Amino acid sequence: MPPSSKAQSTTSFHTAHTSMSSTSRSPLKRLHAELSALQSLGPRPAADGSAIERLEPVDTDDLFKWEAVIKGRGLGGGYEEGRWLLEIEVPDGYPNAPPKVRFRTRVVGSNVDFETGEVCLDLLKDNWSPAYTLEKTVEAVALMLANPGVDSPLNVDVAALLRSGDAVGAESLVRWAAAEKWGRYEGK
Repeated sequence: MPPSSKAQSTTSFHTAHTSMSSTSRSPLKRLHAELSALQSLGPRPAADGSAIERLEPVDTDDLFKWEAVIKGRGLGGGYEEGRWLLEIEVPDGYPNAPPKVRFRTRVVGSNVDFETGEVCLDLLKDNWSPAYTLEKTVEAVALMLANPGVDSPLNVDVAALLRSGDAVGAESLVRWAAAEKWGRYEGK
């Protein structure tokens, strides 16, 4: 290979490698910072008032997949006894692009698809800002349960109960689901 071709080939490789690593470097740097901040807080006491019981990467070698456990204590609306597992997928564009969050444990709520666990929350779509962290995102999901929206629901049955003013019926449905084995996360 002529020297100029070799230099050109090396430059092309270096440019491609640098651009690939720089696109994932920023999210990784941010995720490492968020993980460090969470670890510096230590274990969350049960009475800390936060709905987040646990938030951590599934595997410390892959910071793009996280799990969170949220508890219903303090949320109201029938969620008090609940405990749910969330799956969080962080995109390569994070923090400029929002993470994908879904419930792995079934939960009844107007803004949660009962079958898939998909979450409908403006913060995870049009209202996303790089200022949000994964912790703030999970807190927002918990608050969404406490303050359900009915304008564009994923669970139309629960939304219909709330729209008709039957908050007691919706709360009873939530309480029933949280008491069922499939509606309560029992893991760590």
